[in-house]
Amino acid sequence: MQKIIISIFLFLFAASQAFSQCAMCKAVIESQDDVGAGINQGIVYLMFIPYVAFGVVGFLIYRHYKQNQQKEATGND
Repeated sequence: MQKIIISIFLFLFAASQAFSQCAMCKAVIESQDDVGAGINQGIVYLMFIPYVAFGVVGFLIYRHYKQNQQKEATGND
């Protein structure tokens, strides 16, 4: 149990470091004129991909769960 708690704290600490780096990158790029818009769109694109991937995996799991429920319901009748 202690290993799990330590792992959670380390994960949260690492996540805060990762988020701070994106904000720092964005602030530096925004200080420049034309380059900032393209880099900021790239950052948004990179943030969007994991959400899409998790959504697709979640949908596939949900669909598989629903199909198994329907099979069980029709098999018991």
